[in-house]
This record gives sequence, C-alpha cells and structure tokens, in this order.
Amino acid sequence: MNFNNFFSFFKRLNLVLTKIEFLISSPPVIDWNAKAFYWKNFGAQSSLVPIKNISSIEMDDLLYVDRQKEIINRNTKHFIENKPANNLLMTGARGTGKSSLVKAMLTKYYKFGLRIIEVNKYDLNYLIEIVDLISNREEYYIIFCDDLSFENNEKGYKELKSILDGSLLSLTNNILIYATSNRRHLLPEYIKENEKNFMEEIHVNEHIEEKISLSERFGLWLSFYPFTQENYLDIVKYWLIKMGYSIEQDNNWHEAALQWSLERGGRSGRIANQFARDWLYRHD
Repeated sequence: MNFNNFFSFFKRLNLVLTKIEFLISSPPVIDWNAKAFYWKNFGAQSSLVPIKNISSIEMDDLLYVDRQKEIINRNTKHFIENKPANNLLMTGARGTGKSSLVKAMLTKYYKFGLRIIEVNKYDLNYLIEIVDLISNREEYYIIFCDDLSFENNEKGYKELKSILDGSLLSLTNNILIYATSNRRHLLPEYIKENEKNFMEEIHVNEHIEEKISLSERFGLWLSFYPFTQENYLDIVKYWLIKMGYSIEQDNNWHEAALQWSLERGGRSGRIANQFARDWLYRHD
C-alpha cells in the first residue's frame, strides 16, 4: 500500500470512527440543582445542560417598562403559586428589556422554585421531549424562546403551535412558555397574500389566518417601544451611577451618549448599558 492509498484509508477510517462516536455518545446526567438550562444535542441524543454563568439582573435595573414589569411579575408569581397563568409573548423594539425581564424573573423567584430552560428555535421540535422530562418535577419551569420568528416551512413552528394549544399533550401546571420576538406575527406575511389575484391558494384568508394563529395562542402579549431621547439618557445615567461613575464631576458623557446612539442607529436600554461600560472603561 503506497502512501496516498494509506492516507485515503486513514481518512475514511477516521470519518467512520467519528460517526460511530457521534451515534453512541451519551448526554451527561442532568444537574437538577441548576438555576437555568439550555437544550443541547449529544450525538443521537439530546438533553438539558446547566447554564453555569447566568447574567443576573434585577427588576429595578429595567427602566420605562413599568407596565410590562407589572404584568410579567404578576403572571410569574401566579405561576409559582399554582394559580392560573398564561404563556407569554413579548414583541417590539430591540434592546428594550424583553429578555432581561425573563432573567429578572429568575433572579426574583429562583428561591421559590422557578427555573428557566432556554430553547433555540431550531430545537423546538424537541419540545415534547423537554416537557416529558420536567412535567413531573417539583420545580416550576419557564421554557424560554428568545428572538423567535419563523420562515415558511421552518421546523419547530407546528410543534410550538400544537403544544401551546391544540395538542392532546398539554403543558402541566409546572410549565409555561415565554417567548420574545422583534415582530408580532411570528411567520412572515407578503404583500401578494393580500392581493385579489393571489392564485396559489383559493382560500387566501385561511392561508393568512394560519400565519397569525401561532401568536394568538399565547395568552399574554406584551409590546415594547423605542425609548425617547430623554428616556435613553436617564438609562445611561442610571448605569453610570450603578457602575460607580461620579457623573456630578463630568457632564461630557451626555453628548457622548447621544453620539453613541446615533452611531448605532437607535436608543435602547442595551445601547445605554453598552455606552456606560465603554465610558467607564475610558474614564476610570
């Protein structure tokens, strides 16, 4: 066997061994003491994996979303008290606190048994497996889907729609689904779908209704809106003070914060926090 043939054989053997390892690899034992988890594939199997470094945030850190805070707090509190609670969809402007509110719920209610399971939209076809794993647990689980939206024929859409409402398998009293999205209707709609000469489907209204039905299966909707310039500067000021910067001795941050938001094309809590970190680093 010459060198080229040996090298080709070795590559094929390594590929076969890699595939075998992928198929027989087993997920780790689930650490149920963790605060939060994410869903991960291990070869031919999948499992819950603890999130070790959780970004902690308090309710008071989120400004100008008082109504949204009150509603999500009430719903989550009812949930862990075994009272009726709703699945929740949060939509609207980027960086206004949608994901942070979910993290704040974990910070506030972890000691009362609340846990978070983050599921990527590409793994939503595993929802039934996840529900089976946690349905008999004592803790209260929020299955969290961040930045949720679907393209046509994308996997996971029907699984989520079915498990929210309509499937023989329903969520148990210790499971809720919280989702965030930058658009209210989670599937795209096109102008041609509203045209009278749309010929791909006879019953056009039913086609469009199918696209918006997923959003309607969430019992609660919360909308988030872009911040005004004044709101944005107040949030910048809040983070600078919390991070230990003495704003009384320096007013230059005001103009710099506005320029920062212009360069990023928007005003949001996330952008305000990022500016505060950068400003503190440069002026510490």
